[in-house]
Amino acid sequence: MKINEIFSSLGLDESLTQGGDLPVTSPIDGAVIANVKMHSSAEIEQKIDSAQRAFKQWRNVPAPRRGELIRLFGNILRDKKEALGALVSLECGKIFQEGMGEVQEMIDICDLAVGQSRQLFGLNIASERPSHKMREFWQPLGPVGVISAFNFPVAVWSWNTAMAVVCGDSVLWKPSEKTPLTALACQNIFAQAMEEFGDDAPQDLVQLIIGEKAAGEQMVASKKMPLISATGSSAMGRIVGTQVAQRFGRSLLELGGNNAIIVAPSADLSIAFQGIFFGSVGTCGQRCTTTRRIFVHDSVYDELVPQLKSAYSKVKIGNPLDENALVGPLIDKDSFDNMQKALELAKENGGEIIGGERTLQDQYPDAYYVKPALVEMTGDVNNVKEETFAPILYVFKYSDLDEAIERQNDVPQGLSSAIFTKDVLEAEIFTSECGSDCGIANVNIGTSGAEIGGAFGGEKETGGGRESGSDAWKVYMRRMTSTLNYSKELPLAQGIKFDLSDL
Repeated sequence: MKINEIFSSLGLDESLTQGGDLPVTSPIDGAVIANVKMHSSAEIEQKIDSAQRAFKQWRNVPAPRRGELIRLFGNILRDKKEALGALVSLECGKIFQEGMGEVQEMIDICDLAVGQSRQLFGLNIASERPSHKMREFWQPLGPVGVISAFNFPVAVWSWNTAMAVVCGDSVLWKPSEKTPLTALACQNIFAQAMEEFGDDAPQDLVQLIIGEKAAGEQMVASKKMPLISATGSSAMGRIVGTQVAQRFGRSLLELGGNNAIIVAPSADLSIAFQGIFFGSVGTCGQRCTTTRRIFVHDSVYDELVPQLKSAYSKVKIGNPLDENALVGPLIDKDSFDNMQKALELAKENGGEIIGGERTLQDQYPDAYYVKPALVEMTGDVNNVKEETFAPILYVFKYSDLDEAIERQNDVPQGLSSAIFTKDVLEAEIFTSECGSDCGIANVNIGTSGAEIGGAFGGEKETGGGRESGSDAWKVYMRRMTSTLNYSKELPLAQGIKFDLSDL
C-alpha cells in the first residue's frame, strides 16, 4: 500500500497530518511524512478534566454493555488490519508481518476483554459473626493514563484500553512522539466504534494527547489520574513510578528487558535456532522481549553458534514493507549510535563481533539500517547487564545448569527468559522457585512473542507490572470489602465486648 492509500483508509486527512508543529519521520527512509499538532498544557488539562467527567458517566453503564463497545472496536480492527499494520511498519520500521501481528494482538485483547466484561468477579467470604455476610467487590477505578513506546505503537495502548474500558474507566493516551500517526489512526477507529455503539458512551471516554516529554509529565503529575500505565525504559519508569507514588497514585510499569536463552545439551537445536534468531533480530532488536543473551552448553556450542553466524550474514535487511525483508531499520540515529557504543565496549572486553555495521546507506542515506550483531564473549566477561535497544546478541558458553541460571538472573532486568531442553528435570528446575527470576519463563520457545491469554510483564527493574491475561484486569479497578449484618444484634469481630448498658 502507498502512503496516501494507508492514510485514506485510516481517516488520516490533511487536518490531522499537515500544518502541525511535530514532524513525523519514517525510519524507512528518514523522510518527513506528516506534521501533526501537539496539545498545549491547557488543552491537556482540559482533557484530564473531561476524562474525569466521562468516567463518572461510564461507570454507571453495566459491564457487559461496556464489553459491547470493545466488541465493535475489535470488529473494525479486523477490517482495518492490513492498513493499520502497514502504518505501523511505515512509522516504526517493523516488517509488515510484524505490523499486522501487532494489530492481531489488538483484536485478541478485544476478544479477551469482551469475555472479561462478564467475569469481573468478587468473592463471598465466610464471616466469623453469626447472621453476617462478607463480600468483596471490584469497582471502576477512574481515568487511566497510558504512556506507550514507539516499538509497539498500537498494541500496548489496546491492552490497557480494552481492559480499562470494560472495567468502567476512561482512558487518556500519550503515545511516543515518534509514532503519533498510529495513535491518531487508532483514535479514528475507536471513534467509529463509539458511533456504532450509541449514546450511552460519553464522547471523551478515550482521548489522545500528542506531545513530547512534558505532555507525559503533566499527566503523570495529575492527582486526577489514579492509574498511570507506562511502557518504556527502566530509567523512565523510575521517574514515573516515583512521581505517581508521591501522590499515592497507582502505576503499572512495563520497562526494560535483558532477556536470555539457555540452550541445554539435550535441546532440539533446530527449534532453538529458530527461537534465538527471531528473538534476536525481530523488530531489528527493538522489542522489550528481544533475546539479548544466550548461554549455550559447551557440548552443543560448536554446532549451534556457526549456524547462527551463517544466518546473521545472510538475513535479508530492507524496507519493512518489502515482503522479502526480515529486518527493517532502527528507529533513528540515536539508536544506531547507542548500538555502536555497546559494540565498541564489547570489543574492548574481548568480544568477537560479527555484523553490527550500518548498511543500505547509499539507498537510504537518512535511515539507519544495520546488520544484526552476534558477539561471542570469549574474554573474562561472563555476562552483560545493560540493555541496548538494538539487534545485538551476546553469546556465552556454560557447563553447569545452576551456573547458567545464576548468570541469566544476574542482571537488573527481569522480563523474559527461556530454556531449550528435552530434559524434564531441567525444564522443571528452570520454572521452579530456584530457576528463572523473570516474569516470563518459557520452555522450548523463545523470549519474544507473548500471547494475550497470559499476564505480560516482569520483575526487578522491569517494573513489576502485568497486562493482558490472567487477573491483570484488577489493576484497573479498586477493591471494596463489604460486611452485611442481617441479624437483630451487633456482635463485634474478634469477640470484643463493648458494654453500652450503663449509657
